[in-house]
Amino acid sequence: MSQPDGGTNGHVEEIHWPSLVAAISAISAVGIAIGLGLPLLSIILEKRGISSTLIGLNSAMAGVAAMIAAPITTRIAHSLGVARTMLWAVVISAVSALGFYYAEAFWMWFPLRLAFHGATTTLFILSEFWINAAAPPKRRGLVLGIYATVLAVGFAIGPLIFSAIGSEGLLPFAIGACAIMLAFIPIFVARGESPVLDEKPQQHFLRYIFLVPTATAAVFVFGATEVGGLSLFPIYASRSGMPEAEAAALLTVMGVGNMVFQIPFGMISDRLKDRRPMLFMMAVAGLCGSIILPHLMHNWWLMASMLLVWGGCVSGLYTVGLAHLGSRLTGADLAAANAAFVFCYAVGTVAGPQAIGAAIDISGNSGFAWALAGFFGAYVLISLGRTLFRSERT
Repeated sequence: MSQPDGGTNGHVEEIHWPSLVAAISAISAVGIAIGLGLPLLSIILEKRGISSTLIGLNSAMAGVAAMIAAPITTRIAHSLGVARTMLWAVVISAVSALGFYYAEAFWMWFPLRLAFHGATTTLFILSEFWINAAAPPKRRGLVLGIYATVLAVGFAIGPLIFSAIGSEGLLPFAIGACAIMLAFIPIFVARGESPVLDEKPQQHFLRYIFLVPTATAAVFVFGATEVGGLSLFPIYASRSGMPEAEAAALLTVMGVGNMVFQIPFGMISDRLKDRRPMLFMMAVAGLCGSIILPHLMHNWWLMASMLLVWGGCVSGLYTVGLAHLGSRLTGADLAAANAAFVFCYAVGTVAGPQAIGAAIDISGNSGFAWALAGFFGAYVLISLGRTLFRSERT
């Protein structure tokens, strides 16, 4: 049911760190493994002579797996319990991560991708539900800012490990599997404190996508612009005459903006009675940044300064959107809405690269910036529409 932030839903103002540390550290270990695994798997497939098209198709299984896992995660957690479901997901993802090394036939990588990313999607949904349920209402933004920052660090550590150990032999797969299995420990220790789903969600899964549209639309735009932007920015920069090393450095700057802004943004959102205006302003910042992007391509420092803030605002759509979701719903409804939240992110990660790539093919290099602006502009219109109609539910 709908629950205003700061309501009497059993939360206390003290942050219950053992429970939060368990959920945050668990998903951060998974973030390290994913950050290591994504480049590792692509490199190995290329060494085996697999075409780029087939590598892309295999990589797309991540989004497919997320869209399959999201609707059923809450039901499984209701039957098995949140902590037990997470423990099984840890084991499945670790075993499948190791399985890539032993799978010689390329077709075997498709079910392995589905198992790995389906299990990690379950971990993301239930970890975020756990964090949202355990966070005190007036400090929810701070807690989710910490979560987003630690997760971003985990994703950054993965590629560093890959660059240090390379792609040869069993070692990188073993490290990835061990990183995931580390998540088992904090979940098991805090299993008695995991939230209880003692009732089923009140509505059909798809209904939750539209129940809090300001949050689910925000995470869709985040997924589309983050994955689409990161995937195609090197191509855009290269066609604009920027050296590859400078383009890579700009992506790093954007990642830094992702990490450093999430805690401050979370703390600011905690001071707001309604987080929707903040989400609106972040989308406006994303829109403005996308529009001026082509005009800054020949000044690296101006571009870096803009992308630092732009990266923080784009990622803020996820952090503040998740906090907004937690402020509106509780219990089984929150778990189901969290699954819908992750589902919308997965859809965005599939739609973003396709739309931006098509825009470049149709409109030339300028299509990159205009496609990004289109996603942010659509969210601005949705936010304005919600404000004008003033729905009390969202």
